[in-house]
Amino acid sequence: MVANNTSNLSSKCVTFTDTINVAVSYLYFFEFPIALFLNGVASWVSLHTCSTSTFVVYVKNQLAANLLMTLTLPLMAASMLPGATFELRAFACRYSNVIFYCSLYAGISLTGLISMDRFFKIVRPFGKVLGQNVTFSLVMSTLVWAVLVGTTVIPTMILTDRSPGNYSGDFCMSLKGAAGKKLHAYVVLFMMIIFWSISVLIVFCYICITVTFVQSFRNSRSKNSQGTKKTKLRVFLTVLVFFVCFMPLHITRIPVTLQYEFSDDEVCDNEMWLEIAHKIALWMSTTNICLHPLLYSYLSKEYRDTMVNILKAGGKLVGLYSAENEDVSCDKKVRD
Repeated sequence: MVANNTSNLSSKCVTFTDTINVAVSYLYFFEFPIALFLNGVASWVSLHTCSTSTFVVYVKNQLAANLLMTLTLPLMAASMLPGATFELRAFACRYSNVIFYCSLYAGISLTGLISMDRFFKIVRPFGKVLGQNVTFSLVMSTLVWAVLVGTTVIPTMILTDRSPGNYSGDFCMSLKGAAGKKLHAYVVLFMMIIFWSISVLIVFCYICITVTFVQSFRNSRSKNSQGTKKTKLRVFLTVLVFFVCFMPLHITRIPVTLQYEFSDDEVCDNEMWLEIAHKIALWMSTTNICLHPLLYSYLSKEYRDTMVNILKAGGKLVGLYSAENEDVSCDKKVRD
């Protein structure tokens, strides 16, 4: 009787999990063309923008990460469908999903660097510090990609080299040997450290920026309340997008990781809702690739004008591009 009840429960759990996988995969499929269009336009603009400021360097790298993540969405979605072939699921586990997470955390890291850049430009606008140097931004952007690719992408692809013994449990983990599973644990820990460290950095930077704005308004005795509110919105919108997109994923990842490491029972039997929440939170984290181009458009009149001119002129770039009203024209030098 107990065995039959357990079997029925497992069967119901598997059916429900498959339903959730289908629903989430449709969300990825729906998101893909939107993200591809928005990031395609943003990337086209960035290709015609000279890297004459630290901000533009970071934005170009972030757009590259967004576009790379966008291209992995169809494979991730297709591999989640119940009817996905073994070859497709294995390819997703070994390659496309690994690139997806690399792009995700590259974007997170670059958001931290953009916040640091805003800190230097607003809090210390006349200072000569290393963080305001274009060469520094190029080095930091390259370092982000080198560290993520060298310590997570390549080792994970190499150590995900086994054929699964069965289709139960975590399919991707069944492709890893003992060394691969140990690496996976270290990679998860490393990614968590990246996120929470960047979160602390962003909070610190924007607290300092807010204090600077408040002091500036008080010193100028500005009575333009509408302008004050708009400035506050501009300051906090980037922070809001960051935490709305990424915080749910990293909150749910903690209990999911602990459950995987210390529980001997099947996740489906005991922590099904937690696993579902984690999958939905993962999808929410991908919405940043749609929000970033829209955010640039909202914050910058130059960016909006450039997009309109590109669409009207069939690709001819007219105007300037900046996410925070910076002049980054190739014909004009920008103070770092």
